[in-house]
Amino acid sequence: MKVGDYYPDIIVNDQVILELKTVESIRPEHEAQLLNYLRSTKIEVGLLLNFGLKPQFKRLIYTNDRKKSLCSSVPSV
Repeated sequence: MKVGDYYPDIIVNDQVILELKTVESIRPEHEAQLLNYLRSTKIEVGLLLNFGLKPQFKRLIYTNDRKKSLCSSVPSV
């Protein structure tokens, strides 16, 4: 079921999603946003880059085999 539109900041070679922020520090909701992007695409690797006062980065991975197992466990409507 479509619940919204997906607009990544940058996709590199159809292999990595870059989510760019300019905040004081990376928060759990920023990680959740990137994780949701990874779950909804075939891309497995995401980088969360914060260009705030103190630059930070976080690498998240969500493998496609985990996505397949989630789809098979959801009952069809």
